[in-house]
Amino acid sequence: MFEFRKSVFALALAAGIGGVAGALPAPVAAQTIKAVMHSDVKILDPIWTTAYIQRNFGYMVWDTLFAMDEKFEVKPQMVEKYDVSADKLTWTFTLRDGLVWSDGKPVTSEDCIASIKRWAAKDSMGQKMMASVASLDKVDDKTFKMKMKEPYGLVLQSLGKPSSNVPFMMPKKTAETDPNTQIKVEDVIGSGPFVFVANEWKPGEKVVFTKNTKYKPRSEAPSGLAGGKVVKVDRVEWIAMPDPQTQIAALQNGEIDMIEQPSTDLLPLLTKDKNVKLVEFNPLGNQYVMRFNQAFKPFDNAKIRHAVMVAFGQEDFLKATIGNPKYYKVCKPVFICGTPLASEEGMKDVLNQNAAKAKELLKEAGYDGTPVVLLQSTDLQVLTNLAPVAKSQLEAAGFKVDMQSSDWQSVVARRAKKDPIDKGGWNLMLTSWVAADILNPVMAGFFNASCDKAMFGWPCDPEIEKMRDAFSKESDPAKQKQIAIDLQKYWVDHPTHVNLGQWYQPAVQRTSLDGMLTAPVPVFWNMTKKK
Repeated sequence: MFEFRKSVFALALAAGIGGVAGALPAPVAAQTIKAVMHSDVKILDPIWTTAYIQRNFGYMVWDTLFAMDEKFEVKPQMVEKYDVSADKLTWTFTLRDGLVWSDGKPVTSEDCIASIKRWAAKDSMGQKMMASVASLDKVDDKTFKMKMKEPYGLVLQSLGKPSSNVPFMMPKKTAETDPNTQIKVEDVIGSGPFVFVANEWKPGEKVVFTKNTKYKPRSEAPSGLAGGKVVKVDRVEWIAMPDPQTQIAALQNGEIDMIEQPSTDLLPLLTKDKNVKLVEFNPLGNQYVMRFNQAFKPFDNAKIRHAVMVAFGQEDFLKATIGNPKYYKVCKPVFICGTPLASEEGMKDVLNQNAAKAKELLKEAGYDGTPVVLLQSTDLQVLTNLAPVAKSQLEAAGFKVDMQSSDWQSVVARRAKKDPIDKGGWNLMLTSWVAADILNPVMAGFFNASCDKAMFGWPCDPEIEKMRDAFSKESDPAKQKQIAIDLQKYWVDHPTHVNLGQWYQPAVQRTSLDGMLTAPVPVFWNMTKKK
């Protein structure tokens, strides 16, 4: 986790660099949106981690080459035009005129090449794409080419993916940071619609952004994460306020303008207040997931992982966290229900909360009763109750469970470390994916089974990788669906994670706010605030 150093901020202020460059001081009559987000910001690097608060931070500060609109179609964003050769082996990208960093320097093709490489080293889709890339070459300051070893069908979908990890464009110096090392605060130099005000950042209190006056929006109307990112307020403050009741009181008193993830049990109360409104900005919703750490026993054993899938039932998790069935859905398919790749095939005998069968499987697999370390996040209402339910269902199946509790950002930092279990490591952790992140086997980061190159949990399964490769190179939707079904059927017996149901989360705002876009990410451009 990044250490907060006032001396660094002082240097940044003196040099006029980093997040402070171009930042507007808060005018006396500045239009300011005050929002409570789902988590505090203690890490600034959306490539180092997939945590959604860092992704949200990324969209404030950086822009992307392509972006997905509200119809899930990929559109140019920083790119003005692109071309692909007849043999599908050369992609040429030309940047828009007038793109500059928040420190005033022009955005160049070399910046973008370095950014793509750093993102691709960490991201599931990026790794698959780069496996088919022969080279990334500068043509001139605004143009670069991507030369392929073989045709690859998901180039635009990769560069325009909407959520973690997002291929944000950063200056070459920042992008040359080792992808396994967090970027420094002075290197938060943006290409996006807002500027991070580093000297006002107080972890545990607030994060401040101001309108980036150097940013040049596209001319098209905004749609999803694409189109013109026009900022219509002067300033956005993310206020740290973990208690749900305190959040609601602050909203109703006009002390804040928005809550990203209000407690679902308080939503009926909010609907009675004429000064607030619910906003369904992400209609596809989210999926709860438990992740195995396959680097250590016992979950290096596929049979023991399968036993967990047999032991678990989704509804207890959903009731404990969301409660209101209006905002959740039991869904066995690993690819989101209601989307093209969703299928029940292979799922009949799992996720039925069959403790007796799971006990038999554990005995057959040779589980020796060693306690498994289960991480619990305590400060995010939508996650906190997942771990106790997991503990209960695991123990019913015969596991011994050591549940260890901490705040979410500590979980994020801990899960990234491959430490032995007895030296601060972990066996199981629970999280949630935005549905738009997991629509196919290449997008879905937890299907990445490329050993040390995989996400935390580090699964290593050549058969899964073979099917993901086949999906990425197939253009026929019917054949893609069959590959996804075959993968799901194999994955049930060799799981990398367990899907725990779908859930939906409206934001709540005061009626003075307007213009929130329909997107898998809460974004603040296009939003207005009445005085």
